[in-house]
Formats: sequence, structure tokens, C-alpha cells
Amino acid sequence: MDILFEDNHLLIINKRPGELSQLDKTGDNSVLEKYKLYLKKKHNKKGNVFLGLVNRLDRPTSGALILAKTSKALSRMNKMLVERKILKKYLAVVEKKPTKKKNTLINFLKKNQKQNKSYIVDQTTKDSKKAILHYTTLKELDNYSLLEIRLETGRHHQIRAQLSNIGCFIKGDLKYGSKRSNPDKSICLHAHEISFTHPVTKNEIKIKANTPLNNIWKCL
Repeated sequence: MDILFEDNHLLIINKRPGELSQLDKTGDNSVLEKYKLYLKKKHNKKGNVFLGLVNRLDRPTSGALILAKTSKALSRMNKMLVERKILKKYLAVVEKKPTKKKNTLINFLKKNQKQNKSYIVDQTTKDSKKAILHYTTLKELDNYSLLEIRLETGRHHQIRAQLSNIGCFIKGDLKYGSKRSNPDKSICLHAHEISFTHPVTKNEIKIKANTPLNNIWKCL
């Protein structure tokens, strides 16, 4: 178990790259099912266990994932997500140095359902959604740079599409322009930090999730 925080209302875990956030058409096991089983065993429950997904992470992405143990916590956290009251920071290893060390990217994205991919489009494009992120370069190597990213909006594949648009392909992300895949099929994008006001206790919560244990993350 990769549990970062747990109380009566919330369960926050560090999702490993390759794990599904929730069940999809592949039928592979998911984080949601894994932790439902964990709670069932922990509390010795005979019936179904309630566990709701607050935020989602793409399968090849790792990091902090929020699960709600009650419907009340889930609805309140979803409302906070919509109102942008959950601060999310990511780390990304990219294959090119950004032209600016620090910048704000504002684009309009449209999701292609068949390809499961988002594209940068003109803002007049039907069904396009505004996407805003802020990045800061933390470290540079010869071939890779480490960026810290703060999201203002939570669009489909937002970080992957927006960084690709400026030529900074996330390491391992073939779908958005990376030169080669990672051995474990992950991409070097990690949900590093989340902070919010607890929906029930009103305590300030700040969680940091360690990056995966592989050489590129260690170097950066």
C-alpha cells in the first residue's frame, strides 16, 4: 500500500506508474478496486465498500491521488475541484530546455475521443476548453530538464499537450512527441503535491508524494 494520508473521510495514495485510476475497457485492476479491498479487509466489512475518485491520473502517470471514503466527502471535494480550491503541483522530466525558465501557458484544447488525445486548437473551435498552467525550471541536465508545474485548470492530457506544443516532450510520452518510450511504459510526469482545506474537519492539508525510484528521477 502506498498510503500518504488517511482518516474517516479521505484516503490519499501515491499511484504508481502503470496503475489505472479506475476500471476501463482493458479490464485490468485499478487503484479504486485495490483500495476498496484494502478498506474491506481493514474494517472487516461483508458488503460493498464506498470509495470515490476525486482526481484522476493517466495510467502512465504517477503521484498523489485523492479517494473519498464517504459520499459527503466526495461531493464536497468534487465541488472544490470545480472551484479550483485544490492546488496541484506536478513534476515533469522533459526532453528539451524551455526557451523561458519560467512561464505561463494558455491554450485551448479539444479532446479527440477516438484517439484519447487532446489537441491545441483555436479558441473559436467548437467544444474547445481553455487550459492554463504555470511552469518553473528546477534543474537542467544535458538532455533533460525538470519542471515544476502548477495547474489552474484540469483538462484532459493538459500538461502533456501544452508542453508538447512548446517542444518540451515529456520523457517516455510517445503519444505527445517523445523520442522513445520508458522501459516500464511510464511517462515522467508525477503529481508531486496537493493542498486543500479538508472538506469536513476544515484542517489545512498538504501532501507530497515521492517520485518513482528510477535513475532519471534520481538524477533530477
